[in-house]
Amino acid sequence: MTRRAVVIGAGHYLPERIVENAEFEATLDTSDEWIRSRSGIERRHFAAEDETTSQMATRAAEAALKSAGRSASEVDAIILATSTADLTFPSAATMVQSQLGMTNGFAFDVQAVCAGFVYALSNANALIASGQADRVLVIGAETFSRIMDWTDRSTCVLFGDGAGALLLEAQDGAGTADDRGILATDLNSDGRYKDLLYVDGGVSTQSTGHLRMQGNQVFRHAVEKLAATAHTALARAGASAEDVDWIVPHQANIRIIQGTAKKMGLSMDKVVVTVQDHGNTSAASIPLALSVGVERGQIKPGNLIVTEAIGGGLAWGAVVLRW
Repeated sequence: MTRRAVVIGAGHYLPERIVENAEFEATLDTSDEWIRSRSGIERRHFAAEDETTSQMATRAAEAALKSAGRSASEVDAIILATSTADLTFPSAATMVQSQLGMTNGFAFDVQAVCAGFVYALSNANALIASGQADRVLVIGAETFSRIMDWTDRSTCVLFGDGAGALLLEAQDGAGTADDRGILATDLNSDGRYKDLLYVDGGVSTQSTGHLRMQGNQVFRHAVEKLAATAHTALARAGASAEDVDWIVPHQANIRIIQGTAKKMGLSMDKVVVTVQDHGNTSAASIPLALSVGVERGQIKPGNLIVTEAIGGGLAWGAVVLRW
């Protein structure tokens, strides 16, 4: 028997404020058509002034727990993927732990920007597979609206805020690709490409900073690296692209999503797409899309899913799991 990390609950949270593309026309040299044609984004959600990453993460976690029929007291660990934590320290994950009323277990943050949720899932899988935890809440949450340069039309129209969460539980499998749960992961990074996507400030540099991105270069790396990491993870799982029911990619740009699917030889009919409604929510985008996919009736028990992401670092990776 093989110990697997199986998804038993999914949930998400989006801030109330919805920002349509047209809102940017008043302050930027841009248009709804320009934004849609280059990114596929139509709208996004922005957190309220008093709304924090940990608060949104908690709401998503509560939804995941409810869908699983579990309580916070049954959770052994919380892993929160975010690049926009409430404070420098302590971790936003410990704040979620407190807000859930969870006094047992442990909690920590993972920072790999847009690839953060893939990294967090891989960590959760390792904790469960090794027997260190039986149930792990894995959350992605971001308030990227806090780090936007509102004069830069090439970046500020792309991002949004939100949170998504999965509850993973240890279950026994046969050790084959037919098992439910996480079947394989693949993680990568290459720090030589730091300048392609970064925030030009931070604690040790004593500055606040805004997001900076060389969009064309990120696009060039994204399609190639995302397809490659997905194929690697599938091979490790003992599966192939033909076995995939759904790709649930990082929701950054519709052209990257389309290019990756094409490179993998898969139809867009097999891709869960939410970028039009949420924009790029960084580490929150994959759990958001998974939760929405379940809500829509797209993702069903037994489906083989590939989820992949690339973000600043560059950091990228993929997870293959059976729902």
